[in-house]
Amino acid sequence: MQTKGKLFDDVAKVANSAAGVFSGFKGELEGLVKDRIERMMVEMDLVTREEFDAVQAMAAKARQEQEKLAERVETLEAQVASLKKTTAKKTAAKKTAAKKASSD
Repeated sequence: MQTKGKLFDDVAKVANSAAGVFSGFKGELEGLVKDRIERMMVEMDLVTREEFDAVQAMAAKARQEQEKLAERVETLEAQVASLKKTTAKKTAAKKTAAKKASSD
């Protein structure tokens, strides 16, 4: 009877040892896979999430600034067009006045 109990104890110890070995193997395998994936990412010249987010934020800011500048250009173009009309009217009025004065 005692040999059966001792046998089960030995089997339990072996199973425990095997579980410990497999646990260590799992950790080592995960580390190797992670290293290989990181190496592949470097070789493929991929960017990190932080770099991507930073560039995306810069692009959004640049887009906002471009939209503001486009609005400003439209406003300035409208002002220039208005000034051209005013100048043209003044020039036409001067020419008309000059013609009137010379015909009198």
